[in-house]
Amino acid sequence: MTRKPALAVVGATGAVGAVMLQILSQHEDVWGDIRLVASPRSAGRKLEVRGEECEVVALTEEALAGVDVALFLVPDQVSAQWAPIAASKGAVAVDTSAAFRLDPDVPLVVPEVNPHAVRVRPRGIVASPHDTTLAMIPAVGALHAEFGLRELVVSSYQAVSGAGRDAVATLRAQLSLVAGTDLGAGPGDVRRAVGDVAGDGLGPFAAPIALNVVPWAGTHEDGGWSSEELGLRAETRKILDLPGLRVAATCVRVPVVTTHSLAVHARFENEVTVERAHEILATSPGVVLYDNPAMGDFPTPADVVGTDPTWVGRVRRAPDDPCALELFVCGDNLRKGAALNSAQIAESIAAELCR
Repeated sequence: MTRKPALAVVGATGAVGAVMLQILSQHEDVWGDIRLVASPRSAGRKLEVRGEECEVVALTEEALAGVDVALFLVPDQVSAQWAPIAASKGAVAVDTSAAFRLDPDVPLVVPEVNPHAVRVRPRGIVASPHDTTLAMIPAVGALHAEFGLRELVVSSYQAVSGAGRDAVATLRAQLSLVAGTDLGAGPGDVRRAVGDVAGDGLGPFAAPIALNVVPWAGTHEDGGWSSEELGLRAETRKILDLPGLRVAATCVRVPVVTTHSLAVHARFENEVTVERAHEILATSPGVVLYDNPAMGDFPTPADVVGTDPTWVGRVRRAPDDPCALELFVCGDNLRKGAALNSAQIAESIAAELCR
C-alpha cells in the first residue's frame, strides 16, 4: 500500500471516542482519511481531529466502505452487528467491546505483552481487553516473562466511568448530597440520603457509591461471580496464553471518577526478589514504577488519571512465599483501558498494511 490507510472511528461522539480523537491528534500521523462515525442521532456534529474539523456520519454500510481499519468504541451489541460488516468490506475491525474478546478466532491484544497475536486474525477482527485487565496486564505480563506466572489473586478498585456517563453523573449527584454533612456515621443513613436523587439515587449501582464502596461490577454469573470477575480471569489467560492459569478476582466500584486500581497477589514458578521485579518493571514498555512508600511514593487514581502507562507501586515479596509478589497498580480506564490500547493495535496494523 503506497497511500496511508484510511481509518474509521465508530463511536466518535462517546466518552472513549473523545479520548481517541485526542490520541489520534497527539500520535504520529499514520493515517490518511479519518472518518468519524456514530449513531444517526449524532450525524452532522462536527468534531476536531488532527487540527481539522470533521463532520460525523451515521453508521451505515456505506460509511464503512473504503476503510482499511475500523475502530469500534461502542457497546457490545453494536460491535457484534457491525464489526463483521466492516471486516466483510475489507477493513480490519479493532473492537473495544466484550463481543469478541473470548472468540477463539479473534486475537485479544495488548501491544506491550503479545504484539505478535495481532497478525493472525481469521475473522478480520482484533479485540482489546476490558479496562480492568488493561490496568494490570502490562505489569503482570512483564513479570510473567521473567518469572513464569502460576496464580493471580486480584482485588480491583474500579472507577465509576467504567460503567458509563450515567454512573459518573450518579456519583457526582450523590457527592453533592453528602458533602458537608455528618452522613456515614449510622447504618443506612447514606442510602436514605441519596435515595431520592432524580427518583433513583442509586443509578446503576446496587448501593450508594458516595462515602462507600460497592463489591460488584458487571452482571451475575454462576457461582456468585460477576461477569467482570470472570472476564478478567479469561482475558488474562488468553493474553498470556496460559489456559490453565489460576485466577480469582473480586471487582469493587469505588467513588473515583476515572482510573482503575488493583491489588495483585502474583505467584510465580521461580523465586522472586523485589530488586529484580523493580528492574523489570522500570524497563518495561507501558509501565511506570513509582515505589518508595517511605517517602509517600505510590500510585493513586488522583495522580495517574490522564496518563497513558500502568503505574506500579507497593511491590513486596509475600512474607510466607518466596515465589509470590504483592503489588498495587493504577491505570486510566479511558486511556490505556480503552482508547489507547485500541489505537496502538490499529497503528500496528497500519504499519503492517504499509509494508
